Amino acid sequence: MISYDESIEQLEALEVKSAAVEKVFLSSALGRILAEDIVAGENSPVYPTSAMDGYAIISSDQNSGKIKVQSQDNPAGAEDIGVVSEGLCIKTFTGSLMPEGANALTPIENVTFEDGYIIINEKVPEGFAVRPVGESFKEGEVLVKKGTKLGYAEIGVMASLNVVMPSVFVKPRVAVLSTGSEILDLGEESHHASQIRSSNNYTLAALAEQSGGQAVQLGIVKDDKKSITEGFLNALDSADIIVTTGGVSVGDYDFVKDIIPALGAEVIYKGVKIKPGQHIMLAKKDDKFIVALPGFAYSSTVTFMLYAIPLIRRMLAQSGSLPIIDATLTQAFNKRAKKTEFSPCNLTFTHGRYEVDFNGKKVGTSAILTNMLGDCSLVVTAENANSLEVGDKVKVINLLAL
Repeated sequence: MISYDESIEQLEALEVKSAAVEKVFLSSALGRILAEDIVAGENSPVYPTSAMDGYAIISSDQNSGKIKVQSQDNPAGAEDIGVVSEGLCIKTFTGSLMPEGANALTPIENVTFEDGYIIINEKVPEGFAVRPVGESFKEGEVLVKKGTKLGYAEIGVMASLNVVMPSVFVKPRVAVLSTGSEILDLGEESHHASQIRSSNNYTLAALAEQSGGQAVQLGIVKDDKKSITEGFLNALDSADIIVTTGGVSVGDYDFVKDIIPALGAEVIYKGVKIKPGQHIMLAKKDDKFIVALPGFAYSSTVTFMLYAIPLIRRMLAQSGSLPIIDATLTQAFNKRAKKTEFSPCNLTFTHGRYEVDFNGKKVGTSAILTNMLGDCSLVVTAENANSLEVGDKVKVINLLAL
């Protein structure tokens, strides 16, 4: 087995082909990964613009105490915005272009209108309530970077730029295949106590979708070579990344580890000194990746995060690194193995720092998926680390930022 650090170095050294690109309507782009930089083609605003309802003035005219109001109004969208000269002002509304010659806008609340004049009750400085050219963004500025997951703000900014059909990455197809004769799919009836309900294929499919991929559910196959081989061939035809659970350990019915090289895939490594999930296999066939994970629910979930999510992200021109932060222990931590451990914890931001505790997290086998509920993250302790005390600093994979 290799160390965790070595496994990540080899993962990062792999050549990963970017996903294909397609154009979609902006209204359908939410949650997609941008495949181009969005660059401002002009300033916004392109002309000084009123930020309030009021009167466009020359700021020095306020010293006289009153300013004559021109008969022309300047509503938003008006083509004729007028001209302000000394001693005169124009009533101007929010979003209107500022009349030529004006250098401030005094709000309606700051003046009293009497006999064709505004009486200055409260002065404003030059430039007040005027949006300068390029306040929102300037021509040539990169506003949304390639690799960004598009949210409401990115959608709104692109709409303001008249981006009708942005280029986005095609979602990498992630096939999920669970192996095990004891596994029951949803809706199947249990006939004896040794049968267990499948969760892995649904958990990992959800993680794939959450990470920007498109999950391909291939269901459950029994522990026989023929069925598993057929499942792999189907997966290789339908996906960019094939993820399996079960069959990679050293048992008599663990066939996956033998079938992968038999299919002509190059095994990058098998076995990493981590807890949970030491019996993992990473392989590559042409431009496709195979990530074979353990069958226990917590193991498969954590190892998917460590080894499959970085591949998905790199296909989408994103960083393959998971979000790691420093945090402070508020409870002692008992190191259980001479391996790099990934332990479920509760992550909070308190007293100006990240803190972690283990309240409600059960200590047991790698089957306890309920440990991932709530605001869960993963404390990372190195292979040769010792048990830790309250107040010690730890590295945490911030799952809340995935």
